[in-house]
Amino acid sequence: MEEKEVGVVTHYYGHVNVGIVQLSDSLKVGDSIHVKGHSEDFTQAIESMQIEHQDVAEAKAGDVIGIKVQQKVHPNDKVCKVIS
Repeated sequence: MEEKEVGVVTHYYGHVNVGIVQLSDSLKVGDSIHVKGHSEDFTQAIESMQIEHQDVAEAKAGDVIGIKVQQKVHPNDKVCKVIS
């Protein structure tokens, strides 16, 4: 299973389980991501993402997105796209 780093977590909103990610590459709804950090290491599919509180189907490098995450994430956690 190949992976490509696509961004880094900048913030986490625990009350809604949303991680804010600064993208360095494109990402779209349906992609699988692998979150790796000091205390996190999990894989999940992206079910929805938002830019400035607006739902989007895909985002590009430079965008700052919010994604619903299954586990807590921390600033500087790496976000990788899983390439099957």
